[in-house]
Amino acid sequence: MSSVVDICNEAMDLLGAATISSLTENSKEARLCNRKFSISRDTVLRAHPWNAAIARAELAADSTPPAFGFSKQFQLPTDPYCLRVLSYWNTNVNNDLAAYDSNKMFKIEGRKILSNDDACKIIYISRLEDTEDYDALLSNAIAHRLAADTAYAITGSNSVAQQMFSIYESRLKEAKGVDSMEGYPEQPVADYFIDIRY
Repeated sequence: MSSVVDICNEAMDLLGAATISSLTENSKEARLCNRKFSISRDTVLRAHPWNAAIARAELAADSTPPAFGFSKQFQLPTDPYCLRVLSYWNTNVNNDLAAYDSNKMFKIEGRKILSNDDACKIIYISRLEDTEDYDALLSNAIAHRLAADTAYAITGSNSVAQQMFSIYESRLKEAKGVDSMEGYPEQPVADYFIDIRY
């Protein structure tokens, strides 16, 4: 399994840079990795509903409702931290097919979900901080994103930075493809606009 330092060193290897022994050592590479790793990781995690990062939560309504438009608001989870809401759960749908109701009205504003429902259950991408939970392809995708994000600072070359981003996109596509093959895919529930065509 990869540690944060392992992932950072994979990124540095891609750039032909010096490897590091810790994020706190006094080197340019370590300072860049320390500053950029979390952003690169969160960017990759937000890009796809990774099986390893999916979490569920039932949220309690805030005591103060929104100013207008909706009757309830709910704070997005912080433990684990919500990076992206995937679906708004509703018990009125066939959960063998989908975990959401396409006719439900909700809106995300800042760190709140606004809705007219008394209860709010969501499936979301969490900030997966324990690198032991990453599979090899996810670790590799994060390393390539980190290489792309630090390429110009390390090499001073725009062409290298562009090349690293292109390679990252290829690695991300591969990792997403494999991850998507695990488990039964959710099927969207047809809404009025789909049904009316038939």
